[in-house]
Amino acid sequence: MSKLKHDFDIVLFDGVCNLCNQAVDFIIQRDRKNSFKLASLQDDLSKELLKGKEINEDYLDSLVLLRDEKVFYKSRAALEIAKKLEGLWPLFYAFIILPPFLRDPIYNWVARNRYKWFGKRETCRFPTEEDKIKFLSKEDFK
Repeated sequence: MSKLKHDFDIVLFDGVCNLCNQAVDFIIQRDRKNSFKLASLQDDLSKELLKGKEINEDYLDSLVLLRDEKVFYKSRAALEIAKKLEGLWPLFYAFIILPPFLRDPIYNWVARNRYKWFGKRETCRFPTEEDKIKFLSKEDFK
């Protein structure tokens, strides 16, 4: 895949998960610097981006953050995203001092139960016209 035209991180999310879609809305509302582009993990473009990375292409139970050639997932992805949001959210990055074996079990517990607690959509999210600029497209690549 060609290099990105713009300087932004890519947030991949479970497009049928209601909790994940609420997280996407949260990110959109607080990403005033356009630090992120968003895409569903089920999308072909996302699957192509994950090829050859250290993560399984079929990994759908977590947020995945791509920054250059680095891949962050689970609590680390959430903390890296929080660091770039407007407001007090960057303060949550302080939890990075906790090792993943302490942070990730909580993340995994929520991920395992997200459909039961928050529900699941029949289809992946489609961005509104207003939000399309925040979503990753093939035009973002040379």
